[in-house]
Amino acid sequence: MTAEFQVPSPLVPTRENYFVRYCKQHGDGTWAVVDVSLENLRSTSVSRCRRRPSGCVIQELPNGYSKVTWIEHVEVDDRAVNNIYRPLVDSGLAFGAKRWVATLERQCERLASVMASNIPTGDVITSPEGRKSMLKLAERMVMSFCAGVGASTAHTWTTLSGSGADDVRVMTRKSIDDPGRPPGIVLSAATSFWMPVPTKRVFDFLRDENSRNEWDILSNGGLVQEMAHIANGRDSGNSVSLLRVNSGNSSQNNMLILQESCLDTTGSYVIYAPVDIAAMNVVLSGGDPDYVALLPSGFAILPDGSSNAENSNAAGGSLLTVAFQILVDSVPTAKLSLGSVATVNSLIKCTVERIKASITCEIA
Repeated sequence: MTAEFQVPSPLVPTRENYFVRYCKQHGDGTWAVVDVSLENLRSTSVSRCRRRPSGCVIQELPNGYSKVTWIEHVEVDDRAVNNIYRPLVDSGLAFGAKRWVATLERQCERLASVMASNIPTGDVITSPEGRKSMLKLAERMVMSFCAGVGASTAHTWTTLSGSGADDVRVMTRKSIDDPGRPPGIVLSAATSFWMPVPTKRVFDFLRDENSRNEWDILSNGGLVQEMAHIANGRDSGNSVSLLRVNSGNSSQNNMLILQESCLDTTGSYVIYAPVDIAAMNVVLSGGDPDYVALLPSGFAILPDGSSNAENSNAAGGSLLTVAFQILVDSVPTAKLSLGSVATVNSLIKCTVERIKASITCEIA
């Protein structure tokens, strides 16, 4: 198998591995899943990361639960990690066993939510087909965001003006014949920076529709209302929402935004995308969500790796990545103009300044 493990920031290089995975049942109700790198079998391979035997033991418990023990054992050259992310990587919360157990637990909660027959009170979407379609669409949105925000070798970031960690990085992609994306030239922009604020406070501020007009420039200060809500985890922060923006700009009036917020012990996300009203009506009635065109933007909020990093309310700081994807031309063969790069650069910088001002003001 090949895999690319990543942190949601352009400042942390991904870890690429080529490995064999062995699965074996041991006795009653115990499974082992173990990976080991095969890089040394590739004569041309120069790898920064090698997986020594790593993986998990899964034990079946009598109450219908599973006990998972995870072990990560890697050799890695981490010199290319940016200094502000180094404590997080060293803590094991970025690539270690704690991250993968938290990710597995979160995914189990998502699957349970999709399959749930007893719909929680407070959920507006009571049709099982509508819930399933909306959760499937939200999952694609999250996957698309995560795939586009890291330092993957599949795409190259270009750094814009600046001299330090908080530079804005941009990349372009041509979207052709993909029913899940609008056709044309898509410009992605991302920046990561440290804030002296606990991760939970940043997460709660960014996911709250009532504070959205404090940072979301594209909603033009309009009133944001939650039209629909699906809980998809035990923590109230894990949810999928459909938001309506009533802005003063008639062309954007009644624009809908699909948003997912999710958190676990190793970090949190707030990811959103503008969606077409007609397309969302199809999804809410249980239609196929694969044909809804999405360009996700949003935030990845990670602990800074200080000693209290796993307690999201602790006094440690946050590493915030802000990432936008914007369709700058609906003709895929068009040339990218410097003007559109400048516009996206100023949009992201202005958003960052607004977030810093609002959260710092809250603390004061």
